[in-house]
Amino acid sequence: MQTEKTAQSPPRTAPAFRADVRVLFDGESATLAGPATSLTLRPVRGGIRTALGRLAEGPRPMGELLDGLRAAEAVQVERLLDRAGHLVARSVLTRGGPADRRELLRIEPTARDAEHRIAVVTPGAAVRLSRFAFCRTREGVLVLESPLVKFRAVLVDRAARELVAALGEPVAAGALGTGLREDDALDALAHLVGAGFVEPADEDGTFASDTEPTLRQWDFHDLLFHSRIRSGRYDDVFGAVYPYRGEIDPQPAVKPAPDGPAVDLYRPTREEIAGRDPSLTTALETRRSIRSYGEGELTAEQLGEFLYRVARVRARYTPEEGSGRDEVVSRPYPSGGQGYELELYVTVRRCAGLDAGIYYYDPVAHRLVLVNDAETDRESLFHVASRATGMEARPDVLITVTARFQRMAWKYRAIAYATTLRHTGVLYQTMYLVATALGLAPCGLGNGDADMSARVLGLDYLKESSVGDFLLGSRSPDDSVAGDPEAGWAMLNSPEWSLPVNSPVINVSEGAQRLATE
Repeated sequence: MQTEKTAQSPPRTAPAFRADVRVLFDGESATLAGPATSLTLRPVRGGIRTALGRLAEGPRPMGELLDGLRAAEAVQVERLLDRAGHLVARSVLTRGGPADRRELLRIEPTARDAEHRIAVVTPGAAVRLSRFAFCRTREGVLVLESPLVKFRAVLVDRAARELVAALGEPVAAGALGTGLREDDALDALAHLVGAGFVEPADEDGTFASDTEPTLRQWDFHDLLFHSRIRSGRYDDVFGAVYPYRGEIDPQPAVKPAPDGPAVDLYRPTREEIAGRDPSLTTALETRRSIRSYGEGELTAEQLGEFLYRVARVRARYTPEEGSGRDEVVSRPYPSGGQGYELELYVTVRRCAGLDAGIYYYDPVAHRLVLVNDAETDRESLFHVASRATGMEARPDVLITVTARFQRMAWKYRAIAYATTLRHTGVLYQTMYLVATALGLAPCGLGNGDADMSARVLGLDYLKESSVGDFLLGSRSPDDSVAGDPEAGWAMLNSPEWSLPVNSPVINVSEGAQRLATE
């Protein structure tokens, strides 16, 4: 960016409390009540009280804010602006007198440690929006935001919105052609560059968000998602705040099972499982993704035990009316707030004792309900799943994990979908360990077609659609994790955990079909 001296006077900054901040006076105390934090000041008298009132009225240049204050009071006000910086917005006003000036844009902090900076931008400097910046409507006004920035820019005036639109491609700062006077446009750019929404070109004409190695490896949506699901640089309502209580009915803890032909599944007893299960350590140490399968079919009994141990509803709590408590359930894997928004759909290609088809797993009745018997739909799901493995796998069963999104969104703000993804990962690990203990071939997938699966499963994409997919099949008798590793592998921290080659969990020639023969 060019930084040579220019005859233009420094940009004016007009501070004011954010619109969501209230100033409450109580004697010689004043409380600045923000959306998430408050700050109490004392003693507040004379010019300080006058300045607080002015800050609450709206933006005005520093000279007008401090007008009539003694020198010592002016210093105190400037210190206050630093101390309460997270509650103070900085506006860019057009140049001129009070009668004809207008507010172009407002820079609002979204984090406590946001540091307001004003850059030096010359007319010849090449500038462009950061590729991480985006515009959206917020509370009836267009705002500019970025996961790299701890501010939001409220685009108050039409000219500011036109200026931002003109920055979609590199352009000289003095040639934006927005109808603003050049000095007003440079003032706005000085704040947008200083905050980080707009990038100046490097000496070679490139921009940091395109060339800096760390930023290059972030996709826009990934960085935005990361910035919104952890507190620290965003100030909207966050967490379990029940935003729709009293306005929208919550989703039930248990989804009503669809109508259709149903197949009851095998229910193992705890004693049966304990009598033949490997240890947790054995399951953990021998767990891996397997994309090839044995000649023998997976059995309905094995599938029944797998689903029972992974996802059944173990218990249900229904609160008394008016208690303020949530209806919740318990399943084998953990879920935030016991929400359990995940559902399982089982697509069967081959399974001894079970017809091919697409089924819903009813976790209360522990049964499969047929929802689609079309072979073309079944094969479409399997093709997408196989493609996710590089066309390597052709499994016996595909388990599609869906989420009832409003089950979580009714309670949580900002973190509902992120929590669903966490739940999906927890469920994957539970599936892996149970499948390993049963001597089956498991594989979690990193991709699936949520649109297609919603159509095939008869779901509304926005209400319930897929968030994960998991392959399951019989295990080949000669499939083993024992022996020497392949070329390129160096075994670390493994020898003391090695298991005998004839362990039924490792060499499954005798163990893979044990449920079918017991």
